[in-house]
Amino acid sequence: MIRDGMDARTLRKMEVALNRACNGLAIGEQHEARSHIAARILLCAQRGETALDALTEAGQVAASELSVTHGV
Repeated sequence: MIRDGMDARTLRKMEVALNRACNGLAIGEQHEARSHIAARILLCAQRGETALDALTEAGQVAASELSVTHGV
């Protein structure tokens, strides 16, 4: 489970980063898109990069990948 090994503050930052990355993305509310972005944010956090800026950047990179593949 995601909560294992993550403190509440990191989880909150991950949630904020996910919302930031999905805002304005035409497919940002689709489950598959959110899952892709969330997975990238989780990988960032698991590498120890838990600053909000780093998590947000990871989410935005993932969102831009979706934009390219879906023409959004």
